[in-house]
Amino acid sequence: MYIDDLLKEEFVRGNLKSRTKREVLVELCDLFPQAKADVDCTTMVEVLLEREKLGSTGIGDGIAIPHGKLAGLSRLMISFGRSTHGVDYDSLDGKPVYLFFLLMAPENSAGQHLKALAKISRMLKDKTFRKSLVEAPSTHELYERILEKDRESL
Repeated sequence: MYIDDLLKEEFVRGNLKSRTKREVLVELCDLFPQAKADVDCTTMVEVLLEREKLGSTGIGDGIAIPHGKLAGLSRLMISFGRSTHGVDYDSLDGKPVYLFFLLMAPENSAGQHLKALAKISRMLKDKTFRKSLVEAPSTHELYERILEKDRESL
């Protein structure tokens, strides 16, 4: 599985404006073209917030990987956002989050959903990679760095 099969450059935002968990989720969902998403952003955000009630997807080290499953969605979708100011996301380590990968999966797609989560988690374990994302000068450069790391990790 390649991340670039799922993450397109237009699904990447290098300067999130959001200051709260809900705002981040809305901003990341808004990156998906609604015509292709099969469902609206409001529904996605509610599913993601329900998932957050089970435990924060803010995993520490400035990272969050919000994810959920949604009826009516035809394919797995990924967006990425970077906050330069950090967001209080109720992370496991209590620190602000700067890097967000959002995954929305069709309701019956456990295999692909879990593979994508595992791959993104492995990529983000690399401290040098995380630092390169924080320091990337543009959205395009963020996207290129994610693709480069994705290809490395095969």
